[in-house]
Amino acid sequence: MNDPGAPGESAAPDGLPVAILGGGLSGLSAAWHLQRSGVAVVVCEAGSRAGGVIGARRENGWLHESGPNTLFEGTPAVTAFVNELGLRSRGLEASPAAKKRYIVRAGRLVALPGSPLGFISTRLLSWSAKFNVLGEIFRGRTAAAAEETVAEFVIRRLGREFLDYVVNPFVAGVHAGDPARLSVCHAFPKLHAIEQEHGSLIRGAIKRRNPSGAPRGGMISFPEGLEEIPRALARVLGPALRCDCEVTVVRRTNSGWEIETQMAGILRKQRCSSVICTLPADVLARLRFEGVHEAERLAELREIEQSAVASVFTGFRREEVAHPLDGFGLLVPEVEKRRILGTLFSSTLFPGRAPAGHVGLTTFVGGVRQPELARLDDHNLVALVRAELGALLGARGEPAFVSVKRWPRAIPQYNVGFQRFKDACAAVELAAPGLFIGGNCRDGISLANCIESGRRLASAVQSAQVR
Repeated sequence: MNDPGAPGESAAPDGLPVAILGGGLSGLSAAWHLQRSGVAVVVCEAGSRAGGVIGARRENGWLHESGPNTLFEGTPAVTAFVNELGLRSRGLEASPAAKKRYIVRAGRLVALPGSPLGFISTRLLSWSAKFNVLGEIFRGRTAAAAEETVAEFVIRRLGREFLDYVVNPFVAGVHAGDPARLSVCHAFPKLHAIEQEHGSLIRGAIKRRNPSGAPRGGMISFPEGLEEIPRALARVLGPALRCDCEVTVVRRTNSGWEIETQMAGILRKQRCSSVICTLPADVLARLRFEGVHEAERLAELREIEQSAVASVFTGFRREEVAHPLDGFGLLVPEVEKRRILGTLFSSTLFPGRAPAGHVGLTTFVGGVRQPELARLDDHNLVALVRAELGALLGARGEPAFVSVKRWPRAIPQYNVGFQRFKDACAAVELAAPGLFIGGNCRDGISLANCIESGRRLASAVQSAQVR
């Protein structure tokens, strides 16, 4: 059964739509950009809903998000995306009460310093560690081509204690990863670029930051959570978005491209002008390609480590949590040897996350650090979280609400040597014009990265079509 494309859309120059594999944020963003330019698209999503790991659900006054909870609006591209999607009027900025970021040290919560004076007085770092950090400005840069782990980079520039009590918990919160394995130039390219450009992180930070010292941009969400983004994209895409549609074969033909899909047990063949892949690394590595030179190299992507993470949302009556919850949340350094990666103070961050008189907390468990904990059954996982919240926040009693979500392959790890996976994608693209690869297996893991990946892919398709 051949399907030439969704009715009512302008097609690519050869009359066929662009096929987009994967309905996560990268794929949806690519489809949206193309459709706005008058190019017909068809988006194939194997799951029952679009959005990938972005998910939110409202129940009995609670709003719990099973994936990311915030979008960092730190680039013009993200701002334009939110505006042009029509979501600006619904945007919620993170509450001023959520400015503090807590780190656990010696079993207690210590706020990260937010100013030079705060750095001098903080109990988070020893005086020797503070002097070590101040000396960073005098340390030379490494060779641009050298690849270091995040741990090696931080120890060289800022010292071991700064790694243990600032960078390690941050890496756990963002990547659920291990700084001793992550590549600084791939996982944190801006840090690498600052050192190369300015010779010092401190000098670079002074030049790149606002006079107040705060990072440019801010955290935002929406009244019904970040899932408002894929829902809005799905509405715009309409019938071009096909859920429960698994792509089984990508085939290069004499006249262009063809994909085979399974929907409700029915095999469909879809002719298309080009193919965009935004699938997770392990799914892309298993995908069957026919007539595509170098496609076997994509099998290498199965070697990308993907951390397992469990998200546990717990709701308590306000009086049952001793801590004031006056911040963004808490992060746990590995050296503290606790059983959680961190906890977001969800109801402090944004309104509407908990009923009146209650608080909502989102706790993350597992990651590269302790993957086995993410696989615990619900009873033991919730018991673990309750024990940790009791010790760290003074939470007591039975939670008024609980929700658990597991992600067996949550976040691709950009470890040392990651360049070979990027090279494999580039080699396949070069050998097969009309095939484009992006998403979090190549372009970065944050929501902002995914938005930008979609824009990049759409632009690449359009550039290829006019040649």
